[in-house]
Amino acid sequence: GWCPLSPTGAQTTQLLVEPPWRPAVLWDRVTLTCQGSGTTGATTWCKDGKPWWKQGKDHLIVTLSATYECDRPSSGLSPAVKVSDDWLVLQVPVRALLEGDTVTLRCRG
Repeated sequence: GWCPLSPTGAQTTQLLVEPPWRPAVLWDRVTLTCQGSGTTGATTWCKDGKPWWKQGKDHLIVTLSATYECDRPSSGLSPAVKVSDDWLVLQVPVRALLEGDTVTLRCRG
């Protein structure tokens, strides 16, 4: 089976990334936390578009490079988060940016 698609504009499930930089990189010990309405413990984790792990926890420590999403029955599928294992990355903070904002970039390897 495949992970479901949520209707446009209906997404309320969020996937929080710690540390809060994008792209996320494996060597940062990335933790993903699924936040949404519905029963705690009903989270399905998706890796590269396919159901991967159904468990009671709403967070996981990432050990594989892939694109992750989480699905909560009442609030739908989260936006995707890519976790990379690239040896050199240019990272930006995970927050909404507007034109004219000052932003800190990190070049890491």
